[in-house]
Amino acid sequence: MIRAHIEIQGIVQGVGFRPFIHKLVKEYGLRGYIKNTSSGVELELEGREQEIRAFAADIPEKAPKLALIEKIETGFSGELENFKDFKILESKTEQFRNTLISPDIGICDDCLRELRDKKDRRYKYPFINCTNCGPRFTIIKDIPYDRAKTSMSDFPMCKNCSMEYHDIENRRYHAQPDCCGECGPKVFFTDGEGNELPEEPIETARQYLKSGKIVAIKGLGGMHLACACDDEKTAMELRHRKQRDEKPFAVMCRDIECVKKLCYVSADEEKILTGFRKPIVLLRKREKGFSYVSENNYMGVMLPYTPLHCLLFGDDIDMLIMTSANLSDTPIMYKNDEALEKLHGIADGFLLNNREIQTRCDDSLCWVRNGGEYFARRSRGYVPFPVKVAECREQILACGAEQKASFCLSKGDYAFPSQHIGDLKNMETLENYQQQIEHFKRLFDIEPVCIACDLHPDYMSTVYAEEKSRELQVPLVKVQHHHAHMCSCMADNNLNESVIGLIWDGTGYGTDGTVWGGECLIGDYDGFDRFGSIREIPLPGGDKAAKEIYRTAISILRQSSCPYNDYKNSAVIDSMLTANFNCPKSSGMGRLFDGAAAILGIKSETSYEGQGAVLLEAAAGDEEGAYTVEFYGAEPVRFDWRPMIGQMVKEKESGTEIGIISARFMNTLIKMGTEMCKMAREKTGINSVVLSGGSFQNMYIMNRLPEALKNEGFQVYCHRRVSCNDEGISLGQLMAAQKAIIK
Repeated sequence: MIRAHIEIQGIVQGVGFRPFIHKLVKEYGLRGYIKNTSSGVELELEGREQEIRAFAADIPEKAPKLALIEKIETGFSGELENFKDFKILESKTEQFRNTLISPDIGICDDCLRELRDKKDRRYKYPFINCTNCGPRFTIIKDIPYDRAKTSMSDFPMCKNCSMEYHDIENRRYHAQPDCCGECGPKVFFTDGEGNELPEEPIETARQYLKSGKIVAIKGLGGMHLACACDDEKTAMELRHRKQRDEKPFAVMCRDIECVKKLCYVSADEEKILTGFRKPIVLLRKREKGFSYVSENNYMGVMLPYTPLHCLLFGDDIDMLIMTSANLSDTPIMYKNDEALEKLHGIADGFLLNNREIQTRCDDSLCWVRNGGEYFARRSRGYVPFPVKVAECREQILACGAEQKASFCLSKGDYAFPSQHIGDLKNMETLENYQQQIEHFKRLFDIEPVCIACDLHPDYMSTVYAEEKSRELQVPLVKVQHHHAHMCSCMADNNLNESVIGLIWDGTGYGTDGTVWGGECLIGDYDGFDRFGSIREIPLPGGDKAAKEIYRTAISILRQSSCPYNDYKNSAVIDSMLTANFNCPKSSGMGRLFDGAAAILGIKSETSYEGQGAVLLEAAAGDEEGAYTVEFYGAEPVRFDWRPMIGQMVKEKESGTEIGIISARFMNTLIKMGTEMCKMAREKTGINSVVLSGGSFQNMYIMNRLPEALKNEGFQVYCHRRVSCNDEGISLGQLMAAQKAIIK
């Protein structure tokens, strides 16, 4: 007989790990104990050494699907305690804390079956959960992950739930949110004035939705506004009330068969849609319909991920619009009183509950590429799951950018990207941003020794970083926007080598004080050279040109010696360009897309970021042709878009279909990017290319550019674990700062 001490780190709390260990211990005939610690779990076991070693080897092979085993350390001793049995002890808190916390998990098949079983005591109970599903991140206050440190501390367990909770053979053993209709949270329904109605809450909400009304629904990480998806009049009323004129809505469908009626669904897309994370997946629509839901070729679709959602659909509602409940540019609402006050006049009714949300968390949003998620927004179901990076050692806070703001903290080999925060343009969002940074620091016991941020001096994230750096008396590292994008994709793919970074986005503050955005960089975490870019575009009116994109069109046409007198305010804008008055120059790829969309008559003024580019992509037909690609200058080598614009205008005037011109425009950019990378390789010998930036949310380009580069012999890396847009920048800032402080 021998004694073993085993420490396991990873996501091993709240995922059914201890019951799994208990069963495995019984299989091997071992004795001892297990307990949660702030670093994971800890075991003391006695038995034959051969059995203990086999037991330890089985742990990563047979662990529950929600568990993530990052590290197992086993030590042996001859001193025996002569344990009589195997026990699960109370949690232990230590000064050093390294626990990984599970994200919120969609309802599992077992709980769904019980929810629909009339003989089950949790029949139709909207908060049913077990160790394999339910809330985690959004209810936790602190670690160790025990009920007393979650929102469920307000709900003492009844006798039956307590028996399940303490029964090692039960699926709900130590499931911290475990509850039932007798002891758990309750739902209630109020009308638009906040008056609680006596009728059954979920059925009342269902009748409201079926009669064409708008209902606010409290979910896992915040409030949704819901209405019938097949009722255009109600959907347009929701747009009017929410002041969301054209930006696409997300749709929740009852099941995968309902999804397939709306959209094409590949096997990989179905796997992610139906998996336990339940993100919104951007799918191609089967028909051009539902333009009042989404005006482009894609529709964001998700499946019910809480028992309440499942009950809401019943068997007679196929699909609902389900959009985040927030006012313009503010965070998602998550408190009952706030929703009743601020959604008054927007929602006709409120389906609420008395379980507090500790941390707001929006739905995740992704495409599916190469069998995995390609994120536009990494949030519910994924956060606070860390990204493991090989080169990270110091504890660093990276503060991200302004649009699609996020932050990232590091500890050991882990980087912890935050959930979706929103655009840092007001105090409400900034306050949430600051609160979440402090929450992450507390959960993961991180005290930054360095802070990283963007170069832009006016970003709220930069101002915050500067203040925190002074307050904590730690170094501040400012990372150029596109270098951070490049480093983000490198870290996403665990690269530690020099690369060519093709970084295309809308706006980023350059090292020369100008606006960059269509960049080809050469470098690594230590630094970069700006090898290539695109011809700069003067933007009449500055930021105004990002919304009134006809301004950018006039600027582009004027430089390309093409007529522009028929455009709105053309004389005034021409005067501004002639006098170079309030016309900052930008090499942003997003601005080139804006101008092209306006030139082709697709959109002249936008109501949300990137709308011109989204609709230009949607307009593209099946076409292989491209326009002329010309370069000029040296370091940066610049793509001269003027010949391309001239050819586009001529084709439009001659009656060529807009879909063909749109496709040729993007094919030209693909050709240009490939040629620029070839020139960079010729100079440096570097053969690895990373693709990052918001313009790579264009699936037309992402379905073609990587292949074009591979055909030229390049090793191509795209994002897999974090977003390619500005949400992913904080990871890149963190990695660049890591190198800077090591120096």
